[in-house]
Amino acid sequence: MAFHKVSTIAAMTEKYASDLLQVFVFDGAPVRGEIVNIRDAWQAILARKDYPVAVRKLLGDLVAAGVLLSGTLKFKGSMIIQAQGNGAIRLLVLECKENLVIRATAKLNEDIDLSALPENAGLSDLINPDGKGKLVITLDPADRQPGQNPYQGIVSLHDGKNPVQTIAEAIALYMRDSEQLETRLWLASNENSCGGLLLQKLPNMGGQLKMDDDVAAEGWARLQLLSDTVTDEELLSLEPQVLMKRLYLDESAHHGVRSFDQRPIQFGCRCSRIKVADMLKMLGEEEVNSILEEKSAVETNCDFCGQIYVFDAVDCKQIFSSSTLIDAVKKPPQAKH
Repeated sequence: MAFHKVSTIAAMTEKYASDLLQVFVFDGAPVRGEIVNIRDAWQAILARKDYPVAVRKLLGDLVAAGVLLSGTLKFKGSMIIQAQGNGAIRLLVLECKENLVIRATAKLNEDIDLSALPENAGLSDLINPDGKGKLVITLDPADRQPGQNPYQGIVSLHDGKNPVQTIAEAIALYMRDSEQLETRLWLASNENSCGGLLLQKLPNMGGQLKMDDDVAAEGWARLQLLSDTVTDEELLSLEPQVLMKRLYLDESAHHGVRSFDQRPIQFGCRCSRIKVADMLKMLGEEEVNSILEEKSAVETNCDFCGQIYVFDAVDCKQIFSSSTLIDAVKKPPQAKH
């Protein structure tokens, strides 16, 4: 049986196409899959950063994993994934909106000599050396009402016996403990691109689609074995639909695989001058004036995109004297080089 197409997308060749998410389901098992490859958006994330190799790899893995996880959600809003700890990396952050617009950054421990980090250092080495690190996933609906808090799930970067070693393990642990869904991820990243594969075992529901539990379990095991053959090179260099066909060719012939429209991924930052002005207003006039006494202006830059925002004494005065922040956005941000 050939691949069934839910969409009318024309068959794509092996020509490389990046920044795409491919979602598919298997007819022979209650399992969904996703493949992602990100190049341009990943380059935009790295454009103004100079991360050590080990840090860059963990961040790339988080970016790929976050997009894959976003593809499993059906809600309008943003998903934020944070890996927090007390190592050389204080914080890894990815934000992904429902339309797969992403931004990401890493905050490093300036007290540690980052140049000495081994390139193969993992999650437990860089974020969780004391075993107290955690993974936090926040879902912030676009229609959230005033006073309503976003949904937040937290898991330890420790499975109870051993520290979690990879981003893939951390996400799988979160999905198991918080969502009760068996999930496997295969992730890869380098200086050019990041990519990943996700398999998720779906509940074996009743009705015509319900399978014998043994058949469902065998299918889940079989698909994991097929997925285990994927290489980093394939995740980083193949267009998702091509990789899907390569990995599951036999599955397609015997059981069927249904694929959906590929979804584009973009880099995008939500920072703005008016948001920084609002932050200064919350900081308080006394604190802002103390900064102005030391410096001629208050300057801040966005951790995600590197944009610099400068507020001189006149700008700061307008922030606190006006009932709105419109006057505080008269100057455009500067690009950081």
